[in-house]
Amino acid sequence: MQLKRLLVSFLQIFNLKNELEEFELIHTSIERDVVFKGTNLYILIFAIFIASLGLNMNSIAVIIGAMLISPLMGPINGIGYSIATYDFALLRKSLKNFGFAVLASLVTSTVYFAISPISTAYSELLNRTSPTIYDVLIAFFGGCAGIIAITNKHKGNVIPGVAIATALMPPLCTAGYGLATGQYQYFFGAFYLFTINTVFIALSSTIITKLLKIPIQTIVEYAQRKKVARLITIIILITIGPSIYFGYSLVQKEKFTDSATRYIRTVNVYNENFLLRNEIDPINKTISLIYGGNSFSEKDIELIRDRARDFGIEKDSVKVKQGALVKEMQEKANSTTQLKNEVQRLKMLALQKDMEIDSIRKLPMIGKQLLEELRLLHPQIVSCSFAPSMRYTDTNEQPIVTRYVLLTGNFKQISELEKSKIQNWVRIRLRDTLIETIYLP
Repeated sequence: MQLKRLLVSFLQIFNLKNELEEFELIHTSIERDVVFKGTNLYILIFAIFIASLGLNMNSIAVIIGAMLISPLMGPINGIGYSIATYDFALLRKSLKNFGFAVLASLVTSTVYFAISPISTAYSELLNRTSPTIYDVLIAFFGGCAGIIAITNKHKGNVIPGVAIATALMPPLCTAGYGLATGQYQYFFGAFYLFTINTVFIALSSTIITKLLKIPIQTIVEYAQRKKVARLITIIILITIGPSIYFGYSLVQKEKFTDSATRYIRTVNVYNENFLLRNEIDPINKTISLIYGGNSFSEKDIELIRDRARDFGIEKDSVKVKQGALVKEMQEKANSTTQLKNEVQRLKMLALQKDMEIDSIRKLPMIGKQLLEELRLLHPQIVSCSFAPSMRYTDTNEQPIVTRYVLLTGNFKQISELEKSKIQNWVRIRLRDTLIETIYLP
């Protein structure tokens, strides 16, 4: 008994009937949201413009804003609800208003993109052109959440979230972009995504409405019910078929990209050659590898390609290139080295010239410096001159550069030995062994 009570309590957690709105209020709410005229029509047109601007600017925030204010969910829920309750009058009304809403949306987005100066297809546009089975699941579970919120007393903020998740507006705008720019592959891809969202939101509405046992609005014979069920099945199969193929293709591309990435990591460096660039093409299932370094032999290239088999990749899918790019890089490196060497040589020449100029500027001061230092030891020296000179001889064609230091003073008290010491001191001081010192009275 206790286990039974626990089971009943557990099942009560999933019971929707306790929070179910009155059937008449549900019907009135859905019937009201189906209509597209006046306020709903203007909101739809403005939402389409906003979504188109968001796609044009590649702005996710703007696109989300457009989805939040879009009233497109109304007639889709009306289609699903009317099928579940066999309310054929509401079904016709829902289909009529839904068709009008789609047409108005396509015209609005086509006009916008036709006059827009920006015609580049950004990622947010391109993402709406390749629907997969995952889009089917998103639409179905989003539709389930939406119809449960509509039939619940406490609706909360589920409907805006469903509008964002199922993304009805962006595919319609992308379809308009395809029409405006003459790129019909965009139109068909985007409109197919919109069709998937529509069909599976409507399907989820039908299923949840039946599970909630909302009363049917019309007495329908069994044969007619069976006909409706068969028609729904055909529509679902037609809609879901291509998405399964696209979904399978997407999975295969992802698998190839993952295997190729793992393979490339193992051949980043091979025989002192470094991988400079790689390109993975998951559509054609090819890998291009461009190496720099030493030249490859044919055997090396074959070994690199053979390693791809360890990752489930065909050997013929791998293309190894080397040569022109490497030579170009080597030439650039050599050119850079030559430029650096030339800059260094010019710097050294400039430094040498600066030193020469500096030494020329200091020539007039050398005599003064020598006099100040010599007078500390020999006060009898009264003046000192320093001058370079060119000495010519009959034995040399080129002149000999000789520097002279002329000293004046009372040298009678200075011995020849002292004069010799002064000569040596001057040569050491000026770092020139050829300097001649001349003594004048």
